[in-house]
Amino acid sequence: MAERLIYLPLGGAGEIGMNAYVYGYGEPGRERLIVVDLGVTFGDMESAPGIDLIMADVSWLEANCDRIDAIFITHGHEDHVGALGLLWPKLQKPVHCRRFTGALARLKLEEVGQPTDQIHIHAPRPDVVTAGPFRVQFVPVSHSIPESSALIIDTPAGRIVHTGDFKLDGTPVVGEPFDPMVWHEIANEGQGVKVLTCDSTNVFSPHPGRSEALLANPLLDFVIAQRQMVVATTFASNIARLKTLAEAGVAAGRKICLLGRAMRRMITVAIETGVLTNFPPVIGPEEASELPRDKVMLIVTGSQGERRAASAQLSRGRYLGIDLKEGDSFLFSSRTIPGNERGVIRIMNALSEKGVDLFDADDGVYHVSGHANRPDIEAVHDLLKPQMVIPMHGEHMHLREHAKLAEARGIPAAVATNGTMLDLSGTAPRVVDQIDTGRLYLDGSVLIGAMDGVVRDRIRMALNGHAMVSVIVDEDDTPLPDAWVELSGLPERGRGGAPLAENIEAALADFLERADDRTVMDDERLEEGIRRLTRQVSMEEIGKKPEVTVVISRLAAE
Repeated sequence: MAERLIYLPLGGAGEIGMNAYVYGYGEPGRERLIVVDLGVTFGDMESAPGIDLIMADVSWLEANCDRIDAIFITHGHEDHVGALGLLWPKLQKPVHCRRFTGALARLKLEEVGQPTDQIHIHAPRPDVVTAGPFRVQFVPVSHSIPESSALIIDTPAGRIVHTGDFKLDGTPVVGEPFDPMVWHEIANEGQGVKVLTCDSTNVFSPHPGRSEALLANPLLDFVIAQRQMVVATTFASNIARLKTLAEAGVAAGRKICLLGRAMRRMITVAIETGVLTNFPPVIGPEEASELPRDKVMLIVTGSQGERRAASAQLSRGRYLGIDLKEGDSFLFSSRTIPGNERGVIRIMNALSEKGVDLFDADDGVYHVSGHANRPDIEAVHDLLKPQMVIPMHGEHMHLREHAKLAEARGIPAAVATNGTMLDLSGTAPRVVDQIDTGRLYLDGSVLIGAMDGVVRDRIRMALNGHAMVSVIVDEDDTPLPDAWVELSGLPERGRGGAPLAENIEAALADFLERADDRTVMDDERLEEGIRRLTRQVSMEEIGKKPEVTVVISRLAAE
């Protein structure tokens, strides 16, 4: 049977976040596999109430674990490495990455008590990592976190370029620039590039991307113009932005205070791994609270509206001895990720109520994206001249638009969302299988499946409320005359003004008195009757059918 080259996204294709991609080479159904990235996305109260993290379901990988040769991590963003600690125990394969990313990966494993000896650190191209039939090189690209890498994956069927997240930035402030000469070499080695698996995030942005270095002067001008305390928030992982902000603050005569554990940890790891040098000295919150307000600049976490991050804490009141006052300035030096708008607006309004002046990045003056825009994606197509393009890292509309972009240039392309297996062996991508994919949720400290019903039940309770009904059946299998009802998340009184619980209890008492022996003796029948009547009375009184839990206690005869 002929060997083939396959691509299978498990997360990150048809959505932004929780990236997880699989490449395979070999006989169909027996291919040797490598995994690229294991990321997370974050739960929200609308679709996943109470859920901390969401990641790709790796059941297919578990079932084929003996075929996996390695895991590669392209960079240290949460949507690429955040699930490593939680999913590695299911796979237990060597993890390959570069030094800064490796330091973050170790922290992920240490946080959940997993060993770190399977993390292997590699230098960039021309160093090669051999994993089964794959020969992989890390190629530096610019992005909004240091040491981001594309992967050059050489296989017996041809060369794959997996871009990871990237932009065309020759002056990224921190980290390595995008070097077109290196990419020209990659395109012209051997038989050239067979497959380009490419970031699609900004395919709808029509203008060429801007360099991180262009923010230095606008940010300095901004800080100089403020008369009281200045607060700026951005992604904790955007080391270059943190450095630019801090340098602007120092140049404007201010002391710098970092607030937020994630931000302090990122700076520490960046310094320890050598990717960050000459970061301005910082002070603690105690000293910051004692200085004149025009001599302090806070750089804080929470640019995406996270409720427990420093931005939200400051918007609610005093935090670590620091409070914001009328006339202070708060800058959002970041783009709001779709889906996070409510949280960000909530913080903005809370700050506005304090009289704080707000500034955001909507006009592009105080923020640049870490992803390639449409002209930059086109430039990479032209530079690499791939035989085929597979759009990744984007919602369906991004993938589809990127495929159209490639096809308009005469390059075969395919939209492959999560679970779509492509055969890349021929001259164009071909769908050969559809894998059942789903999501895993981190609920507190436990991983649960999307189909386990936990989140579904939680949403139902949030929408409809909950009624707990307790009934006792005595030794003669005769219900006692009373049922007890406890309500949660429901109005106390119904339309007639009487307590809702009492109305339900009265109806249940009548039902229990009239129940025949067959119903009383059968827990399932009794429970169903109680549940149906409880929901019926509730619907009549308040227009809601609550979730109902029935507890039947039977007293044994003496």
